[in-house]
Amino acid sequence: MTRPATLTRPVAVRLPAAPPPRRPRLTRGPELAAAVAVQFALLALLRPGYAGLAVGVLYALASWGILGRAFRRRRTLGPADHVTLARVVLTGGVAALVAGHLTGGGNTWALVAVASLALVLDGVDGQVARRTGTASRLGARFDMETDAFLVLVLSVEVAWSAGAWVLAIGAMRYLFGAAAWAAPWLRADLPPSVARKAVAVVQGVTLVVAASGVVPLSGVLVGAALGLLLWSFGRDVLWLVRRHRAARPGGPGIRGTRGRSTDGARGARLLDPVAR
Repeated sequence: MTRPATLTRPVAVRLPAAPPPRRPRLTRGPELAAAVAVQFALLALLRPGYAGLAVGVLYALASWGILGRAFRRRRTLGPADHVTLARVVLTGGVAALVAGHLTGGGNTWALVAVASLALVLDGVDGQVARRTGTASRLGARFDMETDAFLVLVLSVEVAWSAGAWVLAIGAMRYLFGAAAWAAPWLRADLPPSVARKAVAVVQGVTLVVAASGVVPLSGVLVGAALGLLLWSFGRDVLWLVRRHRAARPGGPGIRGTRGRSTDGARGARLLDPVAR
């Protein structure tokens, strides 16, 4: 007589839980650290004197901290960001040379050469961003603030010989930024403008030419550049004022907004004092 078969319930086997996916290592820090190392090497090559060396070192450390915070959510920098980072290093060299020149040292032609290279690269990072499909708002802000600081440093150099009024060129963007902190609607996005970009290029080129000292009546050229800058900022401010009024409740509204407010009063962020 055969024994009846006994049915058994299947036993559930618990597999070990898969380990959580490892987050990619951040490479942003080494990239910025490498930029600081290149900055120190450039300072050693330029020999801007003790004052210039101090300014260059402080600039390198400050830019490292600012960019580390601004790019804290990025695993790595993009191709265009690397070009702009090279311009940051060159701008630090210009700042060191200006500080050295103001204290009786520095080399004018080295300043002109480094500043000219920084201006040439200004037209490269945007093209790289578009061709690689890596354009971003943060990258655009990174580019703008690098431009602004380079112009500020060059205006300090030219103001030493042409007069303190030249500082208005370098201070214009920062004054606008201070106003934007007080009036957040000034941080609204401006429409693209070829004229605005052309005026920005004129400022840098004119200041480099004036710093070289080889062009007579360079003060007239710098004065004309300042006039163009005032016109550009005035035009943008007027557009922002009209936009702000149109976005108010009960206002006429802005074409293309379908009745929604586009006041642009967003919170300010690092590397983003203004939308200009």
